[in-house]
Amino acid sequence: MIAAMNHALKPLETCVTHAWKMHQAEIFGFLRHRLGDDDLSADLLQLVFLKALHEGRRFCELREPRAWLFTVARHVLTDNFRSQRDYVDLPEELAEPVAEVPAVDSLADCLPHVFTLLETADRDILTCCELQGMTQKAYALSHGLSLAAAKSRLLRARLRLRAALMTVCEVRFDADSGQVCCHLPHKKPS
Repeated sequence: MIAAMNHALKPLETCVTHAWKMHQAEIFGFLRHRLGDDDLSADLLQLVFLKALHEGRRFCELREPRAWLFTVARHVLTDNFRSQRDYVDLPEELAEPVAEVPAVDSLADCLPHVFTLLETADRDILTCCELQGMTQKAYALSHGLSLAAAKSRLLRARLRLRAALMTVCEVRFDADSGQVCCHLPHKKPS
């Protein structure tokens, strides 16, 4: 059994070692020229040889083993350079990045002013249904309206609030999501 395994390994050993003997010095020179370090070049050269052995029968079927060996050498060299990157430790006093406040949250300065510009009925329904959480049905009952009338009044109040925000605060909406994307802060009268 061992004799059969040795016999099967002979052709593989022969084609890899033959190619290696022919190109080893040239590959070592290539690595040494780029690294400037004989010991590191020798280590990387051994990795190239191990990769050739690992290819097994496929290596023996290569038409250009020299080209393959140089390609592997370049890859090994690149991997080595990547692993040798210098990293700089960041100082501990480096400030953490400030989280960006969503544009809709920064409307807090402008909204109270715009709210005062709305009609009393609009302010009332927006305050009750949007800010205090009253249901539209409860609002309709407490103001002697039908549910449909309350829904309609709330919709119109929302549209007028939106228009006022766009005019006074120059609010802009994202075309895709319809969410507030930006606005100019409200300037307080001096």
